[in-house]
Amino acid sequence: MIAAILLLAAAAETAPLPVARVAEDARVIDRVAEVSKRDLPTELLKRLVEDDIEMLRGKRSDGTYAYATYERLESGRRTNSFSVDNKDAEKPTHLEMKGSWVYRLVLEVPTRKMLLTHNHRIFVDHVDIEYMPASSTATRVQTLKVGAWIEPGATRTIDIDDVARQATAAVFVHADADYGNIVLSLLEAKIVDNSDSPYADAVSSAKAIQRALDHSDIPSIRAMASRISNDLQPASARPAIVAAAEPAPSTSSVEVTPARADADLYNELLGIEDLLTGSEAERHQGVDRLHQLIRRLRQSR
Repeated sequence: MIAAILLLAAAAETAPLPVARVAEDARVIDRVAEVSKRDLPTELLKRLVEDDIEMLRGKRSDGTYAYATYERLESGRRTNSFSVDNKDAEKPTHLEMKGSWVYRLVLEVPTRKMLLTHNHRIFVDHVDIEYMPASSTATRVQTLKVGAWIEPGATRTIDIDDVARQATAAVFVHADADYGNIVLSLLEAKIVDNSDSPYADAVSSAKAIQRALDHSDIPSIRAMASRISNDLQPASARPAIVAAAEPAPSTSSVEVTPARADADLYNELLGIEDLLTGSEAERHQGVDRLHQLIRRLRQSR
């Protein structure tokens, strides 16, 4: 029975993505960019693009993705500073940190406390990390006996055995004299898009829009928005849209074809340029798309 429920849940999670909505959002972005002067609503468009990227990744209700994974690369961190006294040398102080989608705990003893006062070293007795791994719903506990001093200005890192959906790190410490400060940080994993995703090109174009928004690069924004719209628009809908937008075939319509082909080539090159200036994975995609473009051009000669 449990297995059947899990299969039904998995089937529900892999339902078709609302790509039509993303395509419509891309047309909105294109139109907004077209009519904008110096009043481009950058933050609003960024939120819209980020929401579309999440949809194209196939985000599930448990925080995982159909077409992306969490990797051990820092995308952010949850940090808190604690003061530790040495009033009870027999009983260590219990410090606690919680985080979501984290993969590493960092213990740091600053060189100073209260800005001006020199900090004291901290003795770390042991660390308990209770977490739920990304690959399972079963809770696990990872215990590490440290038994060492951390000097001011030094750090100690502890890797969680798996990227954790949820994690609670309990750190048991003593102060050397009077009291000292220690900073605990949980490093958040980075979301990396799968290269074999059926929406990989659309996600790359959406990321290119995000970068173009940072520089108010209207031509790139419009080119990438147009690419997303064309890539995700159902093939059956394209003839109707073209027929509504273009006049009936005539001798003059033939003369427009080279100009349209040049515009498509220009937009393709803009997309490749944006990919080649992105992350390593995006640069690989840019090179692949460049090779595909060259092959198409050779075949058309």
